[in-house]
Amino acid sequence: MNLLLESTYRILKKWLRKFPALLGLFALIAILYDFGFDQSPFFQGFLNELYIFTLSIGILSTLGRYIARGKPLYRKTIYFDFLSISFFVIVLLNEFELFQSSEFLSYFQHKTLKYAALFLVFIREVSALQINFNRTLFNPAQFFVLSFMLIIGLGTGLLLLPNATHEGISFLNALFTSTSAVCVTGLIVVDTGTYFTLFGKSIILVLIQIGGIGIMTFASYFSYFFSGGSSYENQLVLSDLTSSNKLGEVFGTLKKIIIVTFSLEVIGAALIFITLDSREVYSYLDKGFFALFHSISAFCNAGFSTLEHSLFDSGFRFNYGLQSIILGLFVIGGLGFPIVFNLFNYVKYLIRNRLFPVITGHNKEQTITPWVLNLNSRIVLITTFALLFLGSAIFMIFEYHNSLAEHSFFGKIITSIFSAATPRTAGFNTVDTSALNFSTIMLIFLLMWVGASPASTGGGIKTSTFAIATLNFWSLARGKERIELYRREIANISVMRAFAIISLSLIAIGVGVFAIAYFDSDKKLIDVAFECFSAYSTVGLSLGITGDLSNASKFVLISLMFTGRVSMLSLLIAITQKERRKHYRYSQDEILIN
Repeated sequence: MNLLLESTYRILKKWLRKFPALLGLFALIAILYDFGFDQSPFFQGFLNELYIFTLSIGILSTLGRYIARGKPLYRKTIYFDFLSISFFVIVLLNEFELFQSSEFLSYFQHKTLKYAALFLVFIREVSALQINFNRTLFNPAQFFVLSFMLIIGLGTGLLLLPNATHEGISFLNALFTSTSAVCVTGLIVVDTGTYFTLFGKSIILVLIQIGGIGIMTFASYFSYFFSGGSSYENQLVLSDLTSSNKLGEVFGTLKKIIIVTFSLEVIGAALIFITLDSREVYSYLDKGFFALFHSISAFCNAGFSTLEHSLFDSGFRFNYGLQSIILGLFVIGGLGFPIVFNLFNYVKYLIRNRLFPVITGHNKEQTITPWVLNLNSRIVLITTFALLFLGSAIFMIFEYHNSLAEHSFFGKIITSIFSAATPRTAGFNTVDTSALNFSTIMLIFLLMWVGASPASTGGGIKTSTFAIATLNFWSLARGKERIELYRREIANISVMRAFAIISLSLIAIGVGVFAIAYFDSDKKLIDVAFECFSAYSTVGLSLGITGDLSNASKFVLISLMFTGRVSMLSLLIAITQKERRKHYRYSQDEILIN
């Protein structure tokens, strides 16, 4: 009898711990239902009661954890809980219409703040459960692929809600839009600005943000922040996903990714807001949403715009300040977080160890120069700026008397730089893509295929892959058996991965071109190939045929966008059983290649 009671107590205790999180999830679904459908007064009253109950349980659950917890939490977590509970209490006071005369409380009567409080309850309670990744069930590649599939499916369901669009949307178009947003591509089958409501555009914005950083980044860090620790198993999985060299750096890296992303997006939104003419967007609220939407879309290299013709729209194509801000955002987002962090450390080193001693007069000659900017960063930065410089110069030469004819000389320079950078997965356009010269389109093919840098928000085969392939044939031409750069030797596994990625990308794009050419035989081959390269490299540029494609061709592009975002090699790793390491080697034979 005692064993039965103990077992029942343990089960009950387990479910009591999960109840606030389940209630928070249910409240979040209720909010989406509230936004997605028109409610009757009776059901709206029921939802309001659910919201009040959820906030009350959120307060009690947070306080209960402090009473039952054996070890102390981080000081930042305590501050967060104190502020969040205070926020919940104020919202509840307004819901019960207490202290209505208080001028301070009147600022918290807006419905959006109640929804924000409920979302905080959901985040806090789910994070308290502490997410665990089991490597025996899934490897990191499988976690990565499954997380994207989950978010795409959820996004599709949300876009199908009646209040997400003005006139409804088909399942395939909702799936296409969700995939394009989560995979930060930007290809569209319906106009984002006019087809979707504010609620629908907000869903797309959230999908872009989650797709750009990754749902596992958010979930893992918040779980670590609120629980105060993480298992060794979790750190192993996350070290593979964040490319961290040390297990101790995993959550520090996640924290930096989240802080840098949100900081740059907020700064970008503020700068975009300043550059907007009052005649272009109507109210301050519209300008604010426009600025935030385009800042997040730019940093995540998504290419989504609420404008019908992207930045080529009248009133925006000559706004060079706006274009420069968006250009800066997607270039930084396309560099990759490891490169940005390493570049920041290098600049900090130069200021502290080089510039500051010269200014103060304490300059000491150094016999040893530390290796601050690592080899990976050097390869990515050199390749990025080489492609940007050469691409801009070639674009300007090819389009000087064509698409650039209407711009001033300064405008030609800005538009050329923007048009050379955006094919490398950003997707915004300041010129009419369908009116470009054939030679320019061929240049864009190359830039789209190369794409952004590793561990970034962009796609493509990546700048480092392109650089390693280029260095490899240069080394072979010089009769060298290995690739050497900056007194470092590039590991053979990196060379193998680079050529595997190149081969797999061409196979995927080739299959896509053949499939769409079969399903839509009336379309020009150049247009079809452009769509496939754009989809696989998650660029979002189009020659104008996306919306006119058949359902089968749209599904081909969906597959290409997904494959390009998670990478063909990650898909193969996810579905292929990994062989155990073998402690022997066969004798080598040289195969005739050329």
